[in-house]
Amino acid sequence: MEENLDKNNEVNDEISDNTTKSNSEEIKGPKSEKVNNIDLNNGDSATKVVKNNEINTSEKPITKPKKELPIEKKPFQEFINMHLIPSLTEEINQRGLEINNINLTNTNRPIAGDKCWVINCEIKDTCNFWLSFEKDDISSLKSISLSKPNQQPSIIESFLIDEKRITLKLIISRVLQRLNGQKLIGVN
Repeated sequence: MEENLDKNNEVNDEISDNTTKSNSEEIKGPKSEKVNNIDLNNGDSATKVVKNNEINTSEKPITKPKKELPIEKKPFQEFINMHLIPSLTEEINQRGLEINNINLTNTNRPIAGDKCWVINCEIKDTCNFWLSFEKDDISSLKSISLSKPNQQPSIIESFLIDEKRITLKLIISRVLQRLNGQKLIGVN
């Protein structure tokens, strides 16, 4: 019992020595801090170092991970070939139709004859359509032309002229809306 009291007195003395240090020593700067715990319930005088905290003033700034560009901001050809054409093909196939051919070329626009980027799509036994982009930019002026199989288009229509923000889903939905409006891919 006296042995435990002696241990308690040693701990109390150590604590009072630490608290009587002047404030100027504490303000000087970061120091290592050790916290010692003595197990008073157990009879042995084992001391454990619980935590050793050091303030590191040379911390590296945390860099935020870069956000991936929205697919609509990717380069034109990558957007068309990697996202628009596969998504459009999938949507048309889900409606039970088969695409014979779909590609992007820099060629003459149907009817108008000016040079631009054209997605030409041939849907088996249904129709053909040409989605034209004036420049290699999805927000440039666009037009669409439709025709029955094995026929040339006779009308060119503006496409998405009032939309401020052009998205993949918007382009696909409006192409399908035009095809459906002509009763080429379904019943109205």
